[in-house]
Amino acid sequence: MSKDHGGDSSEAAGSAVEKHGGVEPSPGTGVVIADRVENPGFPPERPRVTDLDPKVEKQQERRVGALFIVSIVGSVLAIAAYIAFPITEGNLGTVRLNNLFLGLGITLALLGIGLGAVHWAKALMDGHDLVEQRHGTRGSDETRAKAVEVFALGNKESGFTRRKLIRNSLIGALVVSPLPAVVLFRDLAPAEDPVPLLKHTMWAKGTRLTRDPFGTPIRASDVTLGSAFHVIPEGLNESSHRLEEKAKAAVLLMRLKPEDLNVSPGREDWNYDGIVAYSKICTHVGCPVALYEQQTHHLLCPCHQSQFDIKDEAKVIFGPASRALPQLPITVDDEGYLVARSDFTEPVGPSFWEREL
Repeated sequence: MSKDHGGDSSEAAGSAVEKHGGVEPSPGTGVVIADRVENPGFPPERPRVTDLDPKVEKQQERRVGALFIVSIVGSVLAIAAYIAFPITEGNLGTVRLNNLFLGLGITLALLGIGLGAVHWAKALMDGHDLVEQRHGTRGSDETRAKAVEVFALGNKESGFTRRKLIRNSLIGALVVSPLPAVVLFRDLAPAEDPVPLLKHTMWAKGTRLTRDPFGTPIRASDVTLGSAFHVIPEGLNESSHRLEEKAKAAVLLMRLKPEDLNVSPGREDWNYDGIVAYSKICTHVGCPVALYEQQTHHLLCPCHQSQFDIKDEAKVIFGPASRALPQLPITVDDEGYLVARSDFTEPVGPSFWEREL
């Protein structure tokens, strides 16, 4: 015999329904929340001393202006320190002094602006709490008018136009603070015109061609057909400016059959029995041209894929390079070692160095 539990279940469900605030729940709802927390709002604004005393307000304004002026002084000191404590090559003491005083000046300049801005916001700008409603991003006339209103309100609250001392000192600090960087970056550029500097390398008449990086001389008999040598001038490793000179004087040496070479008038004696030497520095942006294809006698720059034809005086056959690789005239000395006939006859490296020629 079965027993109907429908009535019991209904009573159990009814007893499980909670009542909140004396409100009878609607049918089908287990819990009805009727005691939501009210928005407490913002706490009462506590006026600062600067809001109550005009003398203190003026005093704080002078402090902010003084911090911005300190920033100006720091920028000037950084420039003066960079000039007064020059770095002498080989003297680590001058490096330490230059870095110390230059860093102190720049630190003072940046801290002055940062501390001044923070103190301005804390002591003088309106400090009341607010809720900023999120609006749509459409640039309607109403939105633009509201933006103007917000800007005007921000200007009024910050006192930017009203507090002339803070405004002028801040503008002065912001204008002066980049000057140390301008001086530093300007000093990174060559002190002389780069075109004459790149016109001359360590190669000279009688300078032996040596293997990179060991500096061992190369005999003509060492260079076989299809081979390629990375070459530096003799004495480069002993130079005090080794890296700078190598960046201009690095050469690739290859040997082809003399009948495969297309030699222009005036360059008949620039190769020796099919051995040719060309600058390793790409004429596009100065990357090292170090990939040699023996079958086609093409040189490839791996950076931007410029290709040069060694059979035809390293002329450009593909890629963004605008001119051929400069050729180094070579011959042999009395001992059979390969030597340079002269320096390069044109500037090595990127073509933009020749823009004023």
